[in-house]
Amino acid sequence: MRKVEVALKVAASLGECPRWDEQQALLYWVDINAFQLHKFDPGSGRDEYLQFEEEIGCFCLRPDDKGFVLAMRSGFYFMDNWSTELRAIADPESELEHNRFNDGRCDAAGRFIAGSVYPPKDRNGANLWSLGLGLNVRQLIDGLLTSNGAAFSPDNKTFYFSDTPKHAIYRYDYDLSTGEISKGDVFHQFEYGSGRPDGAAVDSEGYYWTALYEGQRIVRLSPLGLVVEEIAIPAKCPTMVAFGDEDLKTLYITSVANRPAEELEQFPDSGSIFKVRVDVPGMIEHRFQS
Repeated sequence: MRKVEVALKVAASLGECPRWDEQQALLYWVDINAFQLHKFDPGSGRDEYLQFEEEIGCFCLRPDDKGFVLAMRSGFYFMDNWSTELRAIADPESELEHNRFNDGRCDAAGRFIAGSVYPPKDRNGANLWSLGLGLNVRQLIDGLLTSNGAAFSPDNKTFYFSDTPKHAIYRYDYDLSTGEISKGDVFHQFEYGSGRPDGAAVDSEGYYWTALYEGQRIVRLSPLGLVVEEIAIPAKCPTMVAFGDEDLKTLYITSVANRPAEELEQFPDSGSIFKVRVDVPGMIEHRFQS
């Protein structure tokens, strides 16, 4: 049995989007509800954060220490280095008052693929977007509730994402040269009531790891969509995973502390970042190219 440990004891309201920076050996992550971007140094145990005025759903790194691209409630922004000075890029959902960005990841060509969430959930009002070369923004998919779990196969020929309330993970053929997706189907359908697929990452063998929100576990799925491993997490709501450390064999897991009191009594480390060692390394995250 794998040993799951607390990497950072913290009560994140909605911890999400852990990202390993292999150049600085740091783990960045967000607390969406607190409007914060965090920088965690596992070596020293130090965690610091930047405070924003709105939700930050996800982000990606840029090359050569040029900072970040942030996907926030009001659209895409550049942030140069560890600074709160934001430069607006585009807001493709400016007319959708309920929506905010939620989850995303860069492809190997440097495009930022990011999706939104539609909180009322009374219709399929969320979308998946591509912020591409030249800062062009285009819609890839519509008709979603909560876009999550964005990840690419090692050869970048398959794009995965989940629609969390539908308990489904999807896969599409991906053309890296154009950024086009096609031939989508259901990769894995989870049973209702046993946890919903949230954030994810793909390891170097092409296996898809996802956190199951309200499922108290993370799972590893084969390229055929079969569950091959499950790891229990000491929190009912893990949210996303990221491969880190020098060998990329430490899986970091964010979680949620904004939960009922009786649940927090049962899982007092909820909201913390957990870690567990795995056998197969992950992949270095691609960075945004503009």
